[in-house]
Amino acid sequence: MHWKAVLFDMDGVLIESEALMARTGVKALKKFGIEAKESDFADFVGCGETRYIGGVAEKYGVPYRPEMKEYLYACYDELVRQEAVIPDGVLDVLHTLREKGYRLAICSSADRCKVLMNLSAIGAEESLFDALITGTDIQKPKPDPEIYRTGAASLGLAPAACIVVEDAPSGITAAHAAGIETIALATSFPADYLRAQSSPEYLLPDLKSILTIL
Repeated sequence: MHWKAVLFDMDGVLIESEALMARTGVKALKKFGIEAKESDFADFVGCGETRYIGGVAEKYGVPYRPEMKEYLYACYDELVRQEAVIPDGVLDVLHTLREKGYRLAICSSADRCKVLMNLSAIGAEESLFDALITGTDIQKPKPDPEIYRTGAASLGLAPAACIVVEDAPSGITAAHAAGIETIALATSFPADYLRAQSSPEYLLPDLKSILTIL
């Protein structure tokens, strides 16, 4: 294959945290007088936590406040190590790709603090990755292509030399807009939905399956 680097989304890809995030979002918004439902958060998956928590708050007529995200992260940090689901063989996949010569990067719309929480939960050192691009480093979250353009540039590579691993339509759209092919994982959304919404080049059931392509 012609790819030299693999750019990973984080939530729903390297850690299956979307259900936990929705439960945490419900808890966080309750503190601010909002009785949200877990299903309210589906439209904002992959858009970064400012939009994730703020978008649902706005659905209920409450303006976003930074304290909402701060409390969301505090709740998440308490639960992630106990409740997040770690994909089968995640570290083996990452080390195998390293051994094959791929450069690795994380490109997540989440803030850096949350990405580091997730890396700790899966037992991965930050040094396993050549670049870590987070919502803290960009101006526009997914589906804007900024994060994936930044990821490729941080590795000194053209977008076409990279491939993205994503679980959400917003991220797949961002990758395509950056000129990068995608592997979609049907971990957070049904395969048919991902195909209809974003037309990824590859569609696989889980993380370890990417080794059939890479």
